[in-house]
Amino acid sequence: MAPPNSSNTIDFDAAKLQRLGYSSKRKQSLQPLTLAQLRQHLNLQLQTSLDAERTLNLFFSEVQRLVALDGLSYQHNISDLNLEFGQAAGNAASYRLSHEGEYLGELIFRRKLRFSEEELHQLEALLGSLLYPLRNALLYRTAIQNALRDPLTNTGNRIAMEQMLHREVDMARRNLQPLSLLMLDLDHFKQINDNHGHGVGDEVLKAVATTIKAQLRNVDMIFRYGGEEFLILLSGTGRDASAMVGERLRHSVEQLQYINQGQPLALSISLGGASLLPGESDESLLRRADNALYISKRDGRNRLSMAG
Repeated sequence: MAPPNSSNTIDFDAAKLQRLGYSSKRKQSLQPLTLAQLRQHLNLQLQTSLDAERTLNLFFSEVQRLVALDGLSYQHNISDLNLEFGQAAGNAASYRLSHEGEYLGELIFRRKLRFSEEELHQLEALLGSLLYPLRNALLYRTAIQNALRDPLTNTGNRIAMEQMLHREVDMARRNLQPLSLLMLDLDHFKQINDNHGHGVGDEVLKAVATTIKAQLRNVDMIFRYGGEEFLILLSGTGRDASAMVGERLRHSVEQLQYINQGQPLALSISLGGASLLPGESDESLLRRADNALYISKRDGRNRLSMAG
């Protein structure tokens, strides 16, 4: 821990907090604690959650019983975590967190008044109570992410797709926003495996997935639906815009230069698209996109078909 330089909460978290006498909705206690008392308090309370955001929020709330703070920032790029609590302020104390050599992110305490040396000493002592719970929370987050990710293509897997499709359809209905879905299939993939081996086939899948992801927005989601089949969720995107995205993806794969033993492999994809209809279920939306993909493959491949 260097000196200063200046959403998967499991269900039993809340119940465990209540058994220990804590409530997520309770008001901040005004009773001050000594450093030793607060460290003992944190050692108990921070063990109640495996959610990184909740762990840090608990830490931020309780530390203020000893040291006044206006805000706290946390960043861990490896886990794609960038959290802000409280509000911005002009003075900051920054720490690079680690536990037994393992990097745990960057933490910044913020407030309007400058920190005294005694306050910095207290913050550093309290950080020791955060490291082990934070490490566990990050490991849990990684395990959840890995369980929902296809290890070969680094896209979401089918379990993640089913969860996100249901959520996105529900959100689109409630917010009266468009939602579109693209299904795509790598053309003649069996021939690539048969002629060049499964190792080359795996590398082709990774190259195609990387190419597709580079053409999408941050809010778009891509999943590996089957062997050489992918599904893309386009939030806030209607039929015409999704067709433009599909054509862009088709052209990007067609132009992909994949070389095997000095010889280029011609690659292409077929796509089927569908946009959510009023009152439509996620199963129906998926089925219409799948039918549109079948039409593209039937009509010669390397093309996009949109469901009516």
